[in-house]
Amino acid sequence: MNTQRQLRNFRTLWVMTIAVTCFSNAFAQQSYKITDLGINNSKDNFSMAMGLNNQGWTENMDGTVNPPETSTSTTVSRGRAVMSIYGFNIDLGTLGKPDGNSWINWGGINDRGEAVSMSETADPDPNGEDICGFGTHLTCVPFLWRDGHMSALPTVGGNNGQASAINNHGEVVGFAEDGSVDSTCPDGTTNNRIALPTLWERGNTEALPLVSNDVDGVAFGINDQGDAVGYSGNCTAAAHAVMWKDNTAVPLQDLGVAGSNFAYAISNRGQIAGQVGSGNTFYAAVWRDGAHGAVTNLGALPGDFAAFATGINNRGQVVGNTFDSKHDWSHGFIWQDGVMTDLNTLISGDSNLFIISASNINERGQISGMATVQTGLHTGEIHAYLLTPVDGRIGASMADFARTHPHSILPADACNHSSQRFGPGRLQR
Repeated sequence: MNTQRQLRNFRTLWVMTIAVTCFSNAFAQQSYKITDLGINNSKDNFSMAMGLNNQGWTENMDGTVNPPETSTSTTVSRGRAVMSIYGFNIDLGTLGKPDGNSWINWGGINDRGEAVSMSETADPDPNGEDICGFGTHLTCVPFLWRDGHMSALPTVGGNNGQASAINNHGEVVGFAEDGSVDSTCPDGTTNNRIALPTLWERGNTEALPLVSNDVDGVAFGINDQGDAVGYSGNCTAAAHAVMWKDNTAVPLQDLGVAGSNFAYAISNRGQIAGQVGSGNTFYAAVWRDGAHGAVTNLGALPGDFAAFATGINNRGQVVGNTFDSKHDWSHGFIWQDGVMTDLNTLISGDSNLFIISASNINERGQISGMATVQTGLHTGEIHAYLLTPVDGRIGASMADFARTHPHSILPADACNHSSQRFGPGRLQR
């Protein structure tokens, strides 16, 4: 059975079952069943479910992290974008060599099973850039994966780019280089070309506007109304979290400081999730009234140093990630009814996965992310997971278990390792 036919069969199954799997949003969800999505390639030791659609399909980044556990330095020597459909994994491939690399960002998959992100080509970057971040210095281009085929999306004049998210109408956002040298980059910066927030729509490629005198930006999320969110800034700072509507960049309210303000996701109701702050001091944030409303600083979980939010659904449930004082991934959280909760307190203590990240949440309340394996043959590996809401309460939780069983430490740059300035908690090039 070919990939396209398998996708059609999965879509049919979803239509038949979604009516019985949805649940009421009249109360804050109190417990989840966790599904270990594993790692697609048995030679790898890392997988994170980033994109998530309303069918419960995920788009994962799988790879080899060297070393798998560290709090000082981490590199990713191999990476592939993978789609996971009810336990069936599809390697999306690469636009370069068969053993080349592809990678993904915070969104990336719609309800039709179309997926986007970035892939290496076989061509060395003529300017020595390393946008995909695997140390190969190959050209890195945005891609669209549809019906089993990966195709490159055009840039706006430069060599590199990345597609971050796709909505249910096939509109794609991300960033693309225009080829110009970025004068705001410090000397010695590897990735030193201007990157512009970009919209791909019905065969057209369009650079989105920036705020005032900003020179760089990235669009991270887009809803079904075509409203996009991201940031506007320069080579070293995300000065403004931004919403783009009707080809206009609208700065979002922040804490009055520039440098680490991102908008990552926008719901169909116009609510926005992201982060606000400056430098390494940043907090999860939500703009519940959209572009012209006040920002709500969600803070971080007790004991953690920083946080950012990357997913929001139409019920206003927000998910994200917290970091410890070393800026290592610490916990995945859900924010609902005005309360931020460690997701490890909402799964059973015998789950064998400790959640260190929550990437996205769909309209069924399912949540995707990454977690560390606690015991057994794969102890210490980072696995993609899917949480599904269940009725009732749990007994001892994974948070209780983890108090006596330390979990792996993974630096933030392991998941957004590429040498860019677009990342969780710190700007990278």
